[in-house]
Amino acid sequence: MSVDLDNLLAKTSRTFALAIPMLPEPTRKTVSVAYLLFRIADTFEDATDWPRASRLEALREFSSLLGLEAGPRGERAKVLEERWLDRPPVAHAGYLELLGKTGAVIAECDGMSPTARAIVLRHALRTCEGMAKVVGRADERGNLRLTSVKDLQDYCYIVAGIVGELLTEVFVDDATSLKSEAAALARHMVAFGEGLQLVNILKDAGDDARDGRVYLPPQVPKSEIFALARRDLDEAGDYVLTLRRGGAPNGYVAFTGTSVVLANASLDRLEKHGPGSKVTRADVVRLVGGLQHALEVGGQLDLRGRADA
Repeated sequence: MSVDLDNLLAKTSRTFALAIPMLPEPTRKTVSVAYLLFRIADTFEDATDWPRASRLEALREFSSLLGLEAGPRGERAKVLEERWLDRPPVAHAGYLELLGKTGAVIAECDGMSPTARAIVLRHALRTCEGMAKVVGRADERGNLRLTSVKDLQDYCYIVAGIVGELLTEVFVDDATSLKSEAAALARHMVAFGEGLQLVNILKDAGDDARDGRVYLPPQVPKSEIFALARRDLDEAGDYVLTLRRGGAPNGYVAFTGTSVVLANASLDRLEKHGPGSKVTRADVVRLVGGLQHALEVGGQLDLRGRADA
Protein backbone atom coordinates (compact mmCIF):
# COMPACT_ATOMS: atom_id res chain seq x y z
CA MET A 1 0.00 0.00 0.00
CA SER A 2 1.61 3.26 -1.17
CA VAL A 3 0.50 6.87 -1.14
CA ASP A 4 1.60 10.08 -2.87
CA LEU A 5 2.92 12.04 0.09
CA ASP A 6 3.62 15.19 -1.94
CA ASN A 7 0.04 15.24 -3.25
CA LEU A 8 -1.36 14.93 0.28
CA LEU A 9 0.96 17.69 1.51
CA ALA A 10 -0.21 20.02 -1.27
CA LYS A 11 -3.84 19.42 -0.29
CA THR A 12 -3.43 19.77 3.47
CA SER A 13 -0.71 22.33 4.19
CA ARG A 14 0.37 25.86 3.42
CA THR A 15 3.99 26.78 4.12
CA PHE A 16 5.10 23.21 4.74
CA ALA A 17 3.97 22.10 1.26
CA LEU A 18 6.37 24.70 -0.13
CA ALA A 19 9.21 24.01 2.30
CA ILE A 20 9.30 20.22 2.82
CA PRO A 21 10.43 19.45 -0.78
CA MET A 22 13.58 21.47 -0.02
CA LEU A 23 14.74 18.73 2.37
CA PRO A 24 17.07 15.96 1.17
CA GLU A 25 16.12 12.31 1.54
CA PRO A 26 15.60 10.46 3.83
CA THR A 27 14.73 13.50 5.95
CA ARG A 28 12.15 14.68 3.43
CA LYS A 29 10.10 11.51 3.71
CA THR A 30 10.36 11.42 7.51
CA VAL A 31 9.16 15.01 7.87
CA SER A 32 6.40 14.51 5.27
CA VAL A 33 5.01 11.50 7.14
CA ALA A 34 5.32 13.27 10.48
CA TYR A 35 3.46 16.34 9.19
CA LEU A 36 0.63 14.21 7.81
CA LEU A 37 0.23 12.22 11.05
CA PHE A 38 0.14 15.46 13.04
CA ARG A 39 -2.39 16.84 10.54
CA ILE A 40 -4.68 13.85 11.15
CA ALA A 41 -4.58 14.48 14.90
CA ASP A 42 -5.13 18.20 14.35
CA THR A 43 -8.16 17.45 12.17
CA PHE A 44 -9.77 15.61 15.06
CA GLU A 45 -8.91 18.38 17.52
CA ASP A 46 -10.42 20.99 15.16
CA ALA A 47 -13.39 18.80 14.11
CA THR A 48 -15.93 21.60 13.76
CA ASP A 49 -18.76 19.21 12.83
CA TRP A 50 -18.24 16.90 15.82
CA PRO A 51 -19.05 17.41 19.52
CA ARG A 52 -16.35 17.08 22.17
CA ALA A 53 -17.04 13.39 22.88
CA SER A 54 -16.56 12.40 19.22
CA ARG A 55 -13.30 14.35 18.99
CA LEU A 56 -11.94 12.65 22.10
CA GLU A 57 -12.97 9.22 20.84
CA ALA A 58 -11.25 9.77 17.48
CA LEU A 59 -8.04 10.96 19.15
CA ARG A 60 -8.05 7.85 21.37
CA GLU A 61 -8.67 5.61 18.35
CA PHE A 62 -5.87 7.25 16.39
CA SER A 63 -3.47 6.93 19.33
CA SER A 64 -4.32 3.24 19.68
CA LEU A 65 -3.77 2.75 15.95
CA LEU A 66 -0.30 4.31 16.14
CA GLY A 67 0.57 1.94 18.98
CA LEU A 68 -0.34 -1.27 17.13
CA GLU A 69 2.10 -3.58 15.34
CA ALA A 70 2.28 -3.20 11.57
CA GLY A 71 0.26 -6.36 10.76
CA PRO A 72 -3.04 -5.76 12.60
CA ARG A 73 -2.69 -2.01 12.11
CA GLY A 74 -3.69 -2.15 8.43
CA GLU A 75 -7.02 -3.87 9.00
CA ARG A 76 -7.83 -1.66 11.97
CA ALA A 77 -7.04 1.44 9.90
CA LYS A 78 -9.61 0.45 7.27
CA VAL A 79 -12.32 0.15 9.91
CA LEU A 80 -11.46 3.52 11.45
CA GLU A 81 -11.19 5.32 8.11
CA GLU A 82 -14.73 4.23 7.23
CA ARG A 83 -16.03 5.24 10.65
CA TRP A 84 -14.41 8.68 10.59
CA LEU A 85 -15.65 9.44 7.07
CA ASP A 86 -19.18 8.09 7.65
CA ARG A 87 -19.87 11.33 9.51
CA PRO A 88 -17.10 13.68 8.36
CA PRO A 89 -15.51 15.80 11.11
CA VAL A 90 -14.80 18.76 8.80
CA ALA A 91 -15.73 20.02 5.33
CA HIS A 92 -12.12 20.44 4.08
CA ALA A 93 -11.73 18.04 1.12
CA GLY A 94 -7.97 17.66 1.57
CA TYR A 95 -8.27 16.73 5.24
CA LEU A 96 -10.98 14.19 4.45
CA GLU A 97 -8.85 12.62 1.72
CA LEU A 98 -6.01 12.35 4.23
CA LEU A 99 -8.25 10.67 6.81
CA GLY A 100 -9.20 8.12 4.17
CA LYS A 101 -5.52 7.33 3.65
CA THR A 102 -4.51 7.14 7.31
CA GLY A 103 -3.46 3.50 7.01
CA ALA A 104 -1.37 4.23 3.92
CA VAL A 105 0.47 7.09 5.65
CA ILE A 106 1.21 4.88 8.66
CA ALA A 107 2.46 2.18 6.28
CA GLU A 108 4.92 4.74 4.89
CA CYS A 109 6.05 5.37 8.46
CA ASP A 110 6.57 1.64 8.98
CA GLY A 111 8.88 1.61 5.96
CA MET A 112 11.27 4.18 7.43
CA SER A 113 14.40 3.39 9.44
CA PRO A 114 13.73 2.06 12.96
CA THR A 115 15.11 5.25 14.53
CA ALA A 116 13.11 7.62 12.33
CA ARG A 117 9.94 5.58 12.83
CA ALA A 118 10.38 5.60 16.60
CA ILE A 119 10.92 9.37 16.68
CA VAL A 120 7.85 10.11 14.58
CA LEU A 121 5.49 7.73 16.38
CA ARG A 122 6.63 8.84 19.84
CA HIS A 123 6.03 12.52 19.14
CA ALA A 124 2.77 11.88 17.26
CA LEU A 125 1.46 10.02 20.31
CA ARG A 126 2.55 12.87 22.61
CA THR A 127 0.66 15.34 20.45
CA CYS A 128 -2.47 13.16 20.43
CA GLU A 129 -2.36 12.98 24.23
CA GLY A 130 -1.90 16.73 24.51
CA MET A 131 -4.69 17.48 22.06
CA ALA A 132 -7.04 15.22 23.99
CA LYS A 133 -6.37 17.34 27.09
CA VAL A 134 -7.11 20.50 25.10
CA VAL A 135 -10.38 19.07 23.74
CA GLY A 136 -11.28 17.90 27.24
CA ARG A 137 -11.26 21.56 28.35
CA ALA A 138 -13.84 22.52 25.72
CA ASP A 139 -17.58 22.53 26.31
CA GLU A 140 -19.79 19.69 25.02
CA ARG A 141 -20.09 21.28 21.59
CA GLY A 142 -16.31 21.57 21.33
CA ASN A 143 -16.06 25.32 21.89
CA LEU A 144 -12.76 26.31 23.49
CA ARG A 145 -11.61 29.57 25.05
CA LEU A 146 -8.07 30.15 26.33
CA THR A 147 -7.79 32.68 29.13
CA SER A 148 -4.10 33.45 29.67
CA VAL A 149 -0.75 33.67 27.91
CA LYS A 150 0.29 30.50 29.71
CA ASP A 151 -2.76 28.70 28.31
CA LEU A 152 -1.82 29.93 24.85
CA GLN A 153 1.80 28.83 25.19
CA ASP A 154 0.78 25.44 26.55
CA TYR A 155 -1.47 24.99 23.52
CA CYS A 156 1.27 26.09 21.11
CA TYR A 157 3.65 23.58 22.69
CA ILE A 158 1.24 20.70 22.10
CA VAL A 159 0.58 21.51 18.44
CA ALA A 160 3.91 23.06 17.41
CA GLY A 161 6.58 23.00 20.13
CA ILE A 162 6.59 19.20 19.93
CA VAL A 163 7.11 19.56 16.17
CA GLY A 164 10.27 21.57 16.89
CA GLU A 165 11.48 18.79 19.15
CA LEU A 166 10.71 16.14 16.53
CA LEU A 167 12.50 18.04 13.78
CA THR A 168 15.58 18.48 15.95
CA GLU A 169 15.80 14.78 16.72
CA VAL A 170 15.38 13.90 13.04
CA PHE A 171 17.94 16.47 11.88
CA VAL A 172 20.58 15.38 14.38
CA ASP A 173 19.99 11.71 13.58
CA ASP A 174 20.22 12.22 9.80
CA ALA A 175 23.10 14.74 9.76
CA THR A 176 25.85 13.62 12.15
CA SER A 177 27.66 16.98 11.89
CA LEU A 178 24.83 18.51 13.92
CA LYS A 179 25.57 16.47 17.03
CA SER A 180 28.00 19.20 18.15
CA GLU A 181 25.12 21.74 17.98
CA ALA A 182 22.43 19.53 19.52
CA ALA A 183 22.36 21.47 22.79
CA ALA A 184 22.13 24.83 21.01
CA LEU A 185 19.34 23.58 18.78
CA ALA A 186 17.49 22.28 21.84
CA ARG A 187 17.53 25.76 23.39
CA HIS A 188 15.57 27.21 20.46
CA MET A 189 13.48 24.31 19.14
CA VAL A 190 10.31 24.95 21.18
CA ALA A 191 10.33 28.69 20.39
CA PHE A 192 10.77 27.78 16.71
CA GLY A 193 7.48 25.88 16.77
CA GLU A 194 5.69 28.32 19.07
CA GLY A 195 6.54 31.34 16.91
CA LEU A 196 5.18 29.75 13.74
CA GLN A 197 2.01 28.66 15.54
CA LEU A 198 1.39 32.08 17.06
CA VAL A 199 1.49 33.62 13.60
CA ASN A 200 -1.07 31.09 12.38
CA ILE A 201 -3.31 31.80 15.37
CA LEU A 202 -3.12 35.56 14.81
CA LYS A 203 -3.82 35.08 11.10
CA ASP A 204 -6.80 32.75 11.60
CA ALA A 205 -8.29 34.40 14.70
CA GLY A 206 -11.51 35.43 12.97
CA ASP A 207 -12.23 32.04 11.39
CA ASP A 208 -11.29 30.20 14.59
CA ALA A 209 -13.63 32.35 16.69
CA ARG A 210 -16.52 31.65 14.29
CA ASP A 211 -15.81 27.93 14.75
CA GLY A 212 -15.90 28.26 18.55
CA ARG A 213 -12.14 28.33 19.16
CA VAL A 214 -10.81 31.44 20.90
CA TYR A 215 -7.07 30.93 21.26
CA LEU A 216 -6.17 34.57 21.89
CA PRO A 217 -6.92 35.41 25.56
CA PRO A 218 -9.48 38.26 25.44
CA GLN A 219 -7.98 40.06 28.46
CA VAL A 220 -4.44 40.11 27.02
CA PRO A 221 -3.53 43.08 24.79
CA LYS A 222 -2.93 41.96 21.21
CA SER A 223 0.36 43.86 21.30
CA GLU A 224 1.63 41.43 23.96
CA ILE A 225 0.92 38.45 21.69
CA PHE A 226 2.66 40.15 18.76
CA ALA A 227 5.69 40.86 20.97
CA LEU A 228 5.81 37.22 22.08
CA ALA A 229 5.61 36.07 18.46
CA ARG A 230 8.47 38.43 17.51
CA ARG A 231 10.67 37.09 20.32
CA ASP A 232 9.91 33.53 19.31
CA LEU A 233 10.69 34.21 15.67
CA ASP A 234 14.01 35.79 16.69
CA GLU A 235 14.81 32.52 18.46
CA ALA A 236 13.58 30.61 15.43
CA GLY A 237 16.09 32.60 13.39
CA ASP A 238 18.81 31.54 15.84
CA TYR A 239 17.68 27.93 15.33
CA VAL A 240 18.16 28.27 11.56
CA LEU A 241 21.57 29.88 11.94
CA THR A 242 22.63 27.14 14.36
CA LEU A 243 21.75 24.55 11.73
CA ARG A 244 23.93 26.38 9.24
CA ARG A 245 26.79 26.76 11.72
CA GLY A 246 26.64 23.03 12.41
CA GLY A 247 27.14 22.14 8.77
CA ALA A 248 23.57 21.03 8.10
CA PRO A 249 22.63 20.33 4.48
CA ASN A 250 21.42 23.48 2.72
CA GLY A 251 18.01 21.83 2.44
CA TYR A 252 17.63 21.87 6.24
CA VAL A 253 18.44 25.58 6.34
CA ALA A 254 16.15 26.33 3.39
CA PHE A 255 13.27 24.36 4.95
CA THR A 256 13.42 26.01 8.35
CA GLY A 257 14.50 29.40 6.99
CA THR A 258 11.57 29.55 4.58
CA SER A 259 9.13 28.95 7.43
CA VAL A 260 10.74 31.69 9.53
CA VAL A 261 11.07 34.33 6.84
CA LEU A 262 7.46 33.86 5.70
CA ALA A 263 6.24 33.93 9.31
CA ASN A 264 8.01 37.25 9.86
CA ALA A 265 6.46 38.64 6.68
CA SER A 266 3.03 37.39 7.77
CA LEU A 267 3.42 39.05 11.14
CA ASP A 268 4.21 42.34 9.38
CA ARG A 269 1.02 42.17 7.37
CA LEU A 270 -1.07 41.13 10.36
CA GLU A 271 0.17 44.11 12.37
CA LYS A 272 -0.71 46.44 9.49
CA HIS A 273 -3.91 44.89 8.16
CA GLY A 274 -5.34 42.60 10.84
CA PRO A 275 -6.51 38.96 10.91
CA GLY A 276 -6.97 37.24 7.57
CA SER A 277 -4.32 39.25 5.74
CA LYS A 278 -1.84 37.14 3.79
CA VAL A 279 1.62 37.51 2.34
CA THR A 280 1.36 38.22 -1.38
CA ARG A 281 2.60 35.74 -3.96
CA ALA A 282 5.15 38.33 -5.07
CA ASP A 283 6.50 38.57 -1.51
CA VAL A 284 6.74 34.78 -1.25
CA VAL A 285 8.74 34.58 -4.49
CA ARG A 286 11.00 37.45 -3.43
CA LEU A 287 11.67 36.23 0.10
CA VAL A 288 12.14 32.56 -0.72
CA GLY A 289 14.23 33.39 -3.76
CA GLY A 290 16.46 35.67 -1.70
CA LEU A 291 16.98 32.98 0.92
CA GLN A 292 17.85 30.34 -1.66
CA HIS A 293 20.27 32.68 -3.44
CA ALA A 294 22.06 33.44 -0.17
CA LEU A 295 22.45 29.72 0.47
CA GLU A 296 23.77 29.08 -3.03
CA VAL A 297 26.46 31.78 -2.79
CA GLY A 298 27.25 31.32 0.91
CA GLY A 299 25.93 34.77 1.77
CA GLN A 300 24.32 36.18 4.90
CA LEU A 301 20.77 35.01 5.57
CA ASP A 302 18.06 37.64 6.00
CA LEU A 303 15.52 35.85 8.16
CA ARG A 304 13.70 39.03 9.18
CA GLY A 305 12.43 39.53 5.65
CA ARG A 306 9.70 42.15 5.49
CA ALA A 307 6.51 42.20 3.46
CA ASP A 308 6.39 45.05 0.95
CA ALA A 309 2.94 46.31 1.93
